[in-house]
Order: sequence, then structure tokens, then C-alpha cells
Amino acid sequence: MKIASVAEVKAHFSAYLKATAQGPVIVTRNGKAVAVVLAVTDEEELERLVMAHSPRLQAILEAARQRIQAGEGIPESQFWEEVETETKVKKNKRTNKRRIP
Repeated sequence: MKIASVAEVKAHFSAYLKATAQGPVIVTRNGKAVAVVLAVTDEEELERLVMAHSPRLQAILEAARQRIQAGEGIPESQFWEEVETETKVKKNKRTNKRRIP
């Protein structure tokens, strides 16, 4: 892990991007951390990172946690049954669209 000022990163951005292969680069301004530069190794990792910092997704998850705590949730088995059913429906719709001349 490296630590560098905004000015250093700005002046040598390409080098700091390469350095992310060894670990995150912490970017500082006036001695305080303000950002982290991370290497992305695949699309799934990028998606997880973006989703983890999405205010909209975090709000949805928090609302779901509150509903579960209030006893308004559904059993896990029912959830996965619904997901599987929805996946099959979407797959069938895509398959049917391809068959239409």
C-alpha cells in the first residue's frame, strides 16, 4: 500500500495506476486521506465496488433490513423460489423473441 499526495498522484498518475497492482494507493490532501485508487481485475469486481458505494442501493438494503426486523420479510426458501421463477420467465421471453421471424 502506498500513500501519496494529490499533487504527487496528479504529476505521476500513470505510475500510481501501475502501483495499484501491488495494493491500494491512498491519496492525501493536507495530510488527510481523501481517496483510494484500486486496481480492478475483472468486471464483477468493479460492479461489486460500485454497488457497495451506491447510495441508492444502500437505501434499498437499509429499508429491507428494517422490514425484516419488523417481521415483514419472507423465508429464504421462498425468496430463492421467486428468483428462480423470475429468471425462468425472463429466459423464456428472450427465447420466444428469437423464434419470431
